Amino acid sequence: MNRAISVLVLPFLVVIAVIVAASVYIVDVREKALVLRFGEVVEVRENPGLGIKVPFIDSVVRYDARILGLPTRPMEVTPLDDRRLVVDAFARWQVLDAQKLYQATEGRGLPRAQERLDSIINDVIRRVLGSVPSTTVLSDDRTALMNRIRDGARGEAEALGIRVIDVRLTRTDLPEQNLTATYARMRAEREREAADEIARGGEAAQRVRAAADRTVVELTSEARKRAEVVRGEADARRNAIYADAFGRDPEFFAFTRSMTSYERALKGENSSLVIKPDGEFFDYLRNDGSDRANPVPTPAPAAPSASAEPATGAAAEDTVAPTETTREGEPLGASSGVTLTPMPEALSSPPQQEPAVPAN
Repeated sequence: MNRAISVLVLPFLVVIAVIVAASVYIVDVREKALVLRFGEVVEVRENPGLGIKVPFIDSVVRYDARILGLPTRPMEVTPLDDRRLVVDAFARWQVLDAQKLYQATEGRGLPRAQERLDSIINDVIRRVLGSVPSTTVLSDDRTALMNRIRDGARGEAEALGIRVIDVRLTRTDLPEQNLTATYARMRAEREREAADEIARGGEAAQRVRAAADRTVVELTSEARKRAEVVRGEADARRNAIYADAFGRDPEFFAFTRSMTSYERALKGENSSLVIKPDGEFFDYLRNDGSDRANPVPTPAPAAPSASAEPATGAAAEDTVAPTETTREGEPLGASSGVTLTPMPEALSSPPQQEPAVPAN
């Protein structure tokens, strides 16, 4: 009897356990749940805990209540200046109304919700970035743009029962073909700037080189001019000395010139010399010309002073400053900074003596 009762009770207990298990569900703190009956929402559970439903009739649909991430697909956008860019973004979102999300996605769950949200965010990104120039999109501070995208996506996602928390632009690049052209243009620009710098450097170097060459020519010309002036003044002084010597004693000057001519003419290398023996060339071989000489009178020595110390050597010899001048009346060498060395008084021009008048 007891065995029969046990056989009957055990299946009953199993059935009751299955019914209880089918009528009880648990909502986690990280979830939001919907109780569906024949496809219609009969209960929304957002608080965690134990719930009861009609077994085998009601079903429970769960949605993740945490903040979720959604990376968007890379897409090409055209900013206001018609410069194409490749942009992608990353969104943070959360299920705000599970019932509205279930109805908007027709019960397909979070994958369908992510597809709808991705489409919304892409449309908002195209609309917002198309209203600004590319420089604004490529700038470092894009907070205002991202806030506009977030606000636009948030307004459209509310119909899905989703709350968009944040949208961030992760990449803003040029397309591959545009990127290659941009790099080529940048390279050409840098090469042009380098060529300009090289040209300016060459121009500056040429100016410096030309200035240096001109300075060399000017300094050389000035030095050559001063040398010619000094040489000319020296020649003038030499000629003046020759002229003065000739004027002081023409006979002695003729004698010395004749001796020089003899020295140059009567050398062993000369093969022959044909000349009249009684010609003027041999005058000084026949007569030394002493009877025609006009010697320089010897100046009388000055009386020694009692207070003066005796002088010896070259220090005691009186000197006379040269008085030769140029055609302009300036001392020789003055224009070139040259001072003529004083010469002994014995070599200076003697005072001109007036010829004696014979007495009647």
